[in-house]
Amino acid sequence: MEYIFSVCVCVCVCVCVCLFSNRCGNNKHSTMAQSVLDIDVPRWDQATFMGRLRHFFNITDCRTALLPDSRLDEAKALVEGCRAGSVPPGTTEEQLYYAKKLYDSAFHPDTGDRMNLIGRMSFQVPGGMAITGFMLQFYRTVPAVVFWQWVNQSFNALVNYTNRNAASPITLKQIGIAYATATSTALATAVGLNLYTKRAPPLVARWVPFVAVAAANCVNIPMMRQQEILNGIVVTDENGNKLGHSRKAAVTGITQVIISRITMAAPGMIILPIIMQRLERYRFMQKIKFLHGPLQVMMVGVFLVFMVPAACSLFPQQCSLATSKLEPELRESITSQYGDKVKYVYFNKGL
Repeated sequence: MEYIFSVCVCVCVCVCVCLFSNRCGNNKHSTMAQSVLDIDVPRWDQATFMGRLRHFFNITDCRTALLPDSRLDEAKALVEGCRAGSVPPGTTEEQLYYAKKLYDSAFHPDTGDRMNLIGRMSFQVPGGMAITGFMLQFYRTVPAVVFWQWVNQSFNALVNYTNRNAASPITLKQIGIAYATATSTALATAVGLNLYTKRAPPLVARWVPFVAVAAANCVNIPMMRQQEILNGIVVTDENGNKLGHSRKAAVTGITQVIISRITMAAPGMIILPIIMQRLERYRFMQKIKFLHGPLQVMMVGVFLVFMVPAACSLFPQQCSLATSKLEPELRESITSQYGDKVKYVYFNKGL
């Protein structure tokens, strides 16, 4: 318990430092916005983990999920006006950065279309805490395991589809197959392990939901983004010039997303069962069993507030891949057009 407490304190300190530096940065940019401001350049250095962490703390802010569509559309209009070099008189840099925060949280980076509310990363905390909390609470019976794993995979499928690389379209049939496959994987893993761990220590049974979630993520994300694996995703040079489609880039990006999603869920689904098992030994906890579910939901929420931006920050959003690691035909095409000038290609890995 002392180790867990120390880890939590360290995470909280890092987050407080990050948020305080954000606040200081906000106070620094109160001057009139200039048309030369490049609104598409991230406010913080995306080459570093801390820069990405500050960026994702900004755009995964769950408060933005409460804003009406009209407010989001106003933010989009301001961002697009800034891109065109037309900023309303009196607009400050801080107003522009806030508009970009809303734009990044609600609109797809590839298409510019507004994403559905449940699929946004800003909804990961409220949506994930409710589902994960109840998965951890109702893990003992097969019907409960089946129901909550189904709910979780339905949620994950929508998130994965919403945050896909939109340059690679997917049909309704492919979506259905991906959803059915991932849900079946999660159910088979959860139910199988649930039955297998009947004689195992109680803590092992509490970890079954995490194993099922991790296994399903390894299936759900690649299946939902199968078109990218089959046909490749668009890769560009450092100036954004399209160079072609790469399957290897797609596999690299999807692998990083899988790692991020499992990391996002791991602390809450591994540490919380340890905490709950120890708390349930106390008499006062045995008297309020009806509150165990809501308590776990709240505690998962605490983990996710930190882990959603942290997991999204593990890898850069705009990934790079050495030209030498591309498919031979694409590498030859790039070399024939640009010679040895293009050392790396860039692509959006999705979330």
